[in-house]
Amino acid sequence: MKRKLEKARVETDDRSDNSGAPSVGGTLEALLEELGEREEVYGEALKRVISWGIENARKERALTKSAMASKIGTSRTQIERILDPRNVTISLDTLEKAARAVGKRLKIELVDA
Repeated sequence: MKRKLEKARVETDDRSDNSGAPSVGGTLEALLEELGEREEVYGEALKRVISWGIENARKERALTKSAMASKIGTSRTQIERILDPRNVTISLDTLEKAARAVGKRLKIELVDA
C-alpha cells in the first residue's frame, strides 16, 4: 500500500481553511477509491468498531474470554479471532452471537452510498 500511496496523484486546490494555507486535493475516500482499497479499508474500520464495542461490553461485565466462549459454545481461540480488529473474516452470525454474549445485539443498517 505504501508504494501505491507514493504513486497516488495528489492535487492542490485553491481552497483553504481558516489558516489561509492552501488545502491539498480531494478526500481520503477519493484517494482510497483511486487506489482501489476503499472497500477493504471500510471493512476493516467497521470490524474495528464492532470488536471495540464487544470488547468494552465484555470488560464492563467482567466477563472472561473463556466465559464468553462458553456462553456461545465456542473456543477461547475463536473469541480471540472475534475480538481481533484486523480479522475481517468473522461471519455476521458469529458477531451477533458475541454481541448477545455481552448483553448487546448487532444492528446492521443499509444506507445510500
